[in-house]
Amino acid sequence: MSVIHAIILGIIQGITEFLPVSSFGHLCGVQDLLGGTRGSGVLFEVMLHLGTMIALILVFLKDIKKIGIELIGNANIFLYNRRTGKELTYAKIISGTYRKLTALIMVSTIPTVLIGYQCKRLVVRSASSHMFSGIGILLTGVILLVVDYSNVNGSKGTKETSFGDAMWMGICQGLSVFPGLSRLGLTMSAGLFCGLGRKFAVKYSLLMSIPAVVGAFFVEMGEFTSVHMTVGQGFTYVLGMIVAGITGYLVIRFMLKLSNQVRLRYFAFYSFAAGILILAANYI
Repeated sequence: MSVIHAIILGIIQGITEFLPVSSFGHLCGVQDLLGGTRGSGVLFEVMLHLGTMIALILVFLKDIKKIGIELIGNANIFLYNRRTGKELTYAKIISGTYRKLTALIMVSTIPTVLIGYQCKRLVVRSASSHMFSGIGILLTGVILLVVDYSNVNGSKGTKETSFGDAMWMGICQGLSVFPGLSRLGLTMSAGLFCGLGRKFAVKYSLLMSIPAVVGAFFVEMGEFTSVHMTVGQGFTYVLGMIVAGITGYLVIRFMLKLSNQVRLRYFAFYSFAAGILILAANYI
């Protein structure tokens, strides 16, 4: 992979990751058009997702800090009790907005991890298909169109969202590992059908992706030590990650401001056009 290709793919990742269109599907389709190969499995895609995840952390740094405090709060109490012999009371897991949000994200992560782990080999095979990306993007467009014309838009926030809602969104996030299926498109659509408010559905979809991307990154880190990974290739991958992060940061700001105004049908129409183009290009 050349440096120019890495920059192009980084820009595409940064733009599509935080819009309800498939970043993975676009990456696979553009790599096919550029004549690229996927010899390192899904490592490069994971690196690009890591770049956009860093951008996401910068945008939601305040929320993430509070979530982190909730995750380690009871652990600190446990260690203090063991060290001193005291019996301080543990904080209730789901009391308070950020404790509930933390618990919801943990619930969403469970099906995502299970689906991602079980389907890893199938994902690699499907990503090498010349038509799978196009079909997945078309399917994403259908889902977005159904959601838009159904006019589903609830008012649930953190406190009103149930663990069942979180589980469904986690399942959709797990399924989005397949090329063409938009993670944000699927999880946001599931959230809207579950009655979440649009702004919270977008925000929660973004936050719940962080554990999944971190986990996928560490799983694929072994590729850096493989005999096929050279210094030049590693530099190219890191450059793509940086470009994706910068682009993604700008797109996140844009998406959050317009989350209540943008109609999903426009992304659906774009998905139809992109899917048809990718399918046509692979048969020319």
